[in-house]
Amino acid sequence: MIKKPLLSLLLFSVSYLIFAQQNQISNAAITFEFVAKKVKGQIAGFQSESSIDFQNLENSVLKGSVAVKTLDTNNGLRNWSLKNGKYFDEDDHPRLYFESTSITKMENDYMIKGNLTIKGITKAWSILFKKSSDSLKGEGQLYTSDFDIRIKKKREDNLVKVYFDFELD
Repeated sequence: MIKKPLLSLLLFSVSYLIFAQQNQISNAAITFEFVAKKVKGQIAGFQSESSIDFQNLENSVLKGSVAVKTLDTNNGLRNWSLKNGKYFDEDDHPRLYFESTSITKMENDYMIKGNLTIKGITKAWSILFKKSSDSLKGEGQLYTSDFDIRIKKKREDNLVKVYFDFELD
């Protein structure tokens, strides 16, 4: 008689330990800076299918997207221009996507490598994160011209720094 409750308790405990190690992203703040013009902004509409197991990183994936329509540089005319066909092309490409291919612990940091898709163009991208008890804060950089978004003529003048603040649950 005691064996069934004991077995149930054991299965529940094992399941709890397995799923308790998985962290989901419950909230996200993503900001950016277009370095050449010193323009700062944010993008929202974050949707995540991420599952991060800090004990077994090979079982982890950081996967999410943001909505182009939420791009905000605190300048309505600039926002409208960036969302149109010449730049982000919101009508044909309403979201930006990222999916990790590897997550590696490096001393106190985590290097997340993956694929970033903007305007249907996919490129390898890396983000360096620091973990606190309930969040991940990260930074990556990209060149908009690599995604057919040419704001300036020279590639190096199209540098954007992207900052992430993910709340974990």
